[in-house]
Amino acid sequence: MATILAVRKENQALEAESLASTPRHVLPASSVAGALAQASPKLDAVTDTPLLEAEVLLAHVLDASRAMLLAYPERILATNQLIDYQTLVHQRASNYPLPYITGGVEFYGLEFEVAPEVLIPRPETETLVDLALARRPETIVDVGTGSGCIAVALAAHLPQTTICAIEISPAALAVARRNVERHNVANRVRLIAGDVLNPRPSPADLIVSNPPYIPTGDCASLPISIRNHEPRQALDGGPDGLAVIRRLLAQAPAVLKPEGALLIEIGADQGEAASRLAHTYFPEAAIRVHPDLAGRDRVLEIQT
Repeated sequence: MATILAVRKENQALEAESLASTPRHVLPASSVAGALAQASPKLDAVTDTPLLEAEVLLAHVLDASRAMLLAYPERILATNQLIDYQTLVHQRASNYPLPYITGGVEFYGLEFEVAPEVLIPRPETETLVDLALARRPETIVDVGTGSGCIAVALAAHLPQTTICAIEISPAALAVARRNVERHNVANRVRLIAGDVLNPRPSPADLIVSNPPYIPTGDCASLPISIRNHEPRQALDGGPDGLAVIRRLLAQAPAVLKPEGALLIEIGADQGEAASRLAHTYFPEAAIRVHPDLAGRDRVLEIQT
């Protein structure tokens, strides 16, 4: 019996080695490799990483990891799986955002639910989180929390901190609530419906915000995936892009504790204008603009 099992294992190993060495182009179209080969060119026009996105979509359909796809290129998809995959590829090829299709995105090492009701978190916003974490505040107000990504990331890394997260959109607030519960920080992140700092939250050491800051006139030139699918309310910052920031700066003094601070994400070319505006409302504060990893203006810091 032991000999039979050994021979069987040897045969299985040889078969696996043979399949792994089979060129992908000779595998059937219904296989993992075949499906990826057909999907990738269809995504060329909407992304710089078509194969990667094709793999992400297929992993989503199969509820598997990308590593599994690469390890078993010969796996045959069920008919319904192949149809579902082709549908999602077509959807992505029409410029529909990938995170909305998969329902999730990674931000600051954590996985977040996203939906068309919320802005998709961007890597550049992690600069704001870095700056906030360095301060180690006891109390934070997050204005315009959206998916809750900033509030949750801060709560996850500051276990002694309490956060009030404000959002004007009820639909976005529902997504944020699910993310807060998903990461088990509901006892320290309080979600409230509000417009900027109204209703006024309790005094805080730090106010953080990723507000809408794109000038209205520039919204029409945004990429199609952003312009047509992400919430306009989270993008449009008024004629000069600073309308919401202006309101936030006007209301912040009533909320900040003595020696409190603000960290506000801004557009890549708004550093000078945002600094001048900050000096208007905080004439005695120390004001600084921090760049993101690409060296562009990204976070306005106001230290009272």
